[in-house]
Amino acid sequence: MPEADLRSRGTMIALCLATIAAGLLLRRFGMGLGLPFGVVKHGGSLLWGTMVYWLMTIIALRRPASWLAILAALVALCVELSRLYHTPWLDSFRLTTPGALLLGRVFSPWNLVAYAAGIALGWATDLCIARGRS
Repeated sequence: MPEADLRSRGTMIALCLATIAAGLLLRRFGMGLGLPFGVVKHGGSLLWGTMVYWLMTIIALRRPASWLAILAALVALCVELSRLYHTPWLDSFRLTTPGALLLGRVFSPWNLVAYAAGIALGWATDLCIARGRS
């Protein structure tokens, strides 16, 4: 049975919320726990990529995992490239906490690497969940 037929929207929402919580906790407490800046920064980006994958599964529940991973990568790429575009209202939004969490502030190719790793993590987790249910 294809993995898409084994997904539960409730499970995907729970995974998305857990990923968001992990990212917020890492951002809030990571440095205080003595984690290196790179782990906090890129770990948050990795979790953001994973969250994008879960959002794609929620939106397109019955699509194959490979299709969702490609879609998530395209969304992440578009968001990262949007950081190269500047208007006063968009820059003002980016300076807010929600704006920084959703869109980020500065373009970085390293973010694309972290997003790809996070999307791969979501994809692999999705496939493992499907195998466990088959």
